[in-house]
Amino acid sequence: MDEVFKALADTSRRLLLDRLNERAGQSLRELCAGLEMSRQAVSKHLAVLEGAGLVTAVRHGRERLHYLNPVPIHDIADRWIDQYERGRMAALGNLKDALEGTAMSKPEYVYTIYIHTTPEKLWEGLTSPEFLKQYHGGWAPSSDWKVGSKVLWPVEDGGEPQDLGQVVTESEPGKRLAYTWHTLQPMHQEMFGMGDEEFAEAAKERSKVTFDIEPSEEPDLGVKLTITHDGFTSADSKMLAGVKDGWTMMLSELKTILEKAA
Repeated sequence: MDEVFKALADTSRRLLLDRLNERAGQSLRELCAGLEMSRQAVSKHLAVLEGAGLVTAVRHGRERLHYLNPVPIHDIADRWIDQYERGRMAALGNLKDALEGTAMSKPEYVYTIYIHTTPEKLWEGLTSPEFLKQYHGGWAPSSDWKVGSKVLWPVEDGGEPQDLGQVVTESEPGKRLAYTWHTLQPMHQEMFGMGDEEFAEAAKERSKVTFDIEPSEEPDLGVKLTITHDGFTSADSKMLAGVKDGWTMMLSELKTILEKAA
């Protein structure tokens, strides 16, 4: 938390965060545009922000794309706001637009969280029914999590897992897990207030979610988990709107569960 406050104390770094808040997924070149700072200075500021966990960088082709990461803000909310009886997730609600506005050639949702656990235990948290049910509730997925295997999901809270066409595409225990996401289901039509034609078109969208597990840059931060959910057809995707707040809350719950079990 000290590193977060130190990073936020600099005007130039706050400016960079503001720019990422306005448009996520910017390269170093894009962030330098229009600033009275050298490329080297911007790069150094980004390194400080990454070190504090306020910015996440994702390799996309030859470029590194930068995203505002709300996790440290969440931690500050837990430490300083909860004692004044504000809801824990209310602080994140004010940040829900932080990851919007990304061009569709880039990852649309990127979220990084640090968890004091081991890569093996974190993998278990992402794949074992025991853990999945704790933070997914009655909507927990099930699979053997091998490449090519189906990922089954219930279409109602507590219902039987259904085959919605989801498949595991990558599986490296303790390192990386990726699978295709389900399309919009009939229950989403009423939820999002969509007409029949709009729903039929939106239901064609098939996105993908990827979890990357890595050692953190600072050993005392624990294990670094980055989730990337991409493949949406437009910035107005209903599925994108539905998943991003959900992922933030569920992975925060996973962090709590794993750290309590440690």
